[in-house]
Amino acid sequence: MTDLLSLSATQAAALIRRRRLSPVEYVQAVLDGIGRVQPVLNCFVTVLEEPALAAARTAEQAVMAGDTLGPLHGVPVHVKDQLDTKGILTTHGSAIFADNIPARDDILVQRLRQAGAILVGKTRLPEFGNKALTDGPSFGTTRNPWDLSRTSGGSSGGAAAALAAGIAPFGIGTDGAGSIRIPAACCGIVGLKPTLGLVPWEAASDAFGNYSYAGPMSRSVTDSALLLSVMQGPSERDPWTLAGARQSQVSPRLVGHDLHGLRVGFIRLAANPQLDPDFERDTRASLDTFAALGAEVEEVTDSIDWMEMPGRVMYQGNYAVAMQKHLAQWANQMDPTLLAFVERGSQFSLAEFRQGQYARTTLFRAIQALFERYDVLVSPTLACSALPADFDAANDEVVVNGVKCGITRQSSSAYAYPFNLTGHPALTLPAGLARDGLPTAVQLIGPWGGDMDLLRLGSLLEQARPWAGRRPATHA
Repeated sequence: MTDLLSLSATQAAALIRRRRLSPVEYVQAVLDGIGRVQPVLNCFVTVLEEPALAAARTAEQAVMAGDTLGPLHGVPVHVKDQLDTKGILTTHGSAIFADNIPARDDILVQRLRQAGAILVGKTRLPEFGNKALTDGPSFGTTRNPWDLSRTSGGSSGGAAAALAAGIAPFGIGTDGAGSIRIPAACCGIVGLKPTLGLVPWEAASDAFGNYSYAGPMSRSVTDSALLLSVMQGPSERDPWTLAGARQSQVSPRLVGHDLHGLRVGFIRLAANPQLDPDFERDTRASLDTFAALGAEVEEVTDSIDWMEMPGRVMYQGNYAVAMQKHLAQWANQMDPTLLAFVERGSQFSLAEFRQGQYARTTLFRAIQALFERYDVLVSPTLACSALPADFDAANDEVVVNGVKCGITRQSSSAYAYPFNLTGHPALTLPAGLARDGLPTAVQLIGPWGGDMDLLRLGSLLEQARPWAGRRPATHA
């Protein structure tokens, strides 16, 4: 059973096709694993035991009958409880939607099913994905399998904790301000925020002003690439995907191991004033790997306005408007952090909000200018390892190197949010272990449409600095 839970999706799909792995046996092993870790980690909202086993039996019959099989046939997957699932509870982490049963599957869930994947559960998020930790008054705290006193990150913290603990080979997360990359970094897994428009995000309230994304999360770069291949493509509900959205391809020059001519820009600091030395050490080690393969590496010295405050105006202002309709009835059951964001967001003026949107354009152009000189940008994913599980994201200051550095977006997660706003793809993958025993992580940022190039470069790091054999203290 342990071996089954260590399989990659790529391995599992191949074994199922060769009739060497039973989908029923595999799904049962995953469900048994959920039973072991869920009481400790609290990473699932809903576990679909009977539907998953029924789908596994159907998948096994298809294999034995010699039917045409999808690329994910018989492989278990979970999705963040922010994606609609037909006939299955979708709570958005909120008491407001405690009884919400959608009438249709989100297009990404449809694509998973069409590819043959078997949905085993819905993973936790903070209320409406509002913060970089996963906890809330309606469900408690989702914990980090490396250290139960630390957060799993957020807002896709349930998915990250489950994957790190060995539950399914991959899952779908969402990323509105780093919400795939932050928990992936906290829990030592791979997470990709795609290029804006590559993967549809049907849940957007403002589709045209959107900076939220759905993306793959997994324990290996190859599995993230496989899941991305199923997720990407246009949706009639997402205008960003309609304007000639192309399938992401690997550039021919990255097919091999020779990176001569590749120009790499190192971003040491973003809006954060401090960087934990373990994260800097492991990020520089990743840069050294690229350099050893022939890449030219230099530190980015440009003065960039990372628009932390204008971004905060947009973020909290959006929550203030979106939550207004719920406050009269539900305020006493809502996450205090979300309520604090709503209160602060309501104080901003329309002029300040528009200035934030203008700043977004300025930041986009600044990053575009960097890609005139560099083929890929590299930064730490976080400024420090996972925060305490009881950290107050609305009020507590993050301490890095003994210095108070402000709230999370000014400090620990400062590298993440800018690329939600600019639309550039950003990949995080494990880079090592910090002195406290928690994972460190490195982030690769590419030009628009460079998603597969990032995954290829990530795979080179994964080969040079292997990670897959490491397991957290709490695992299935």
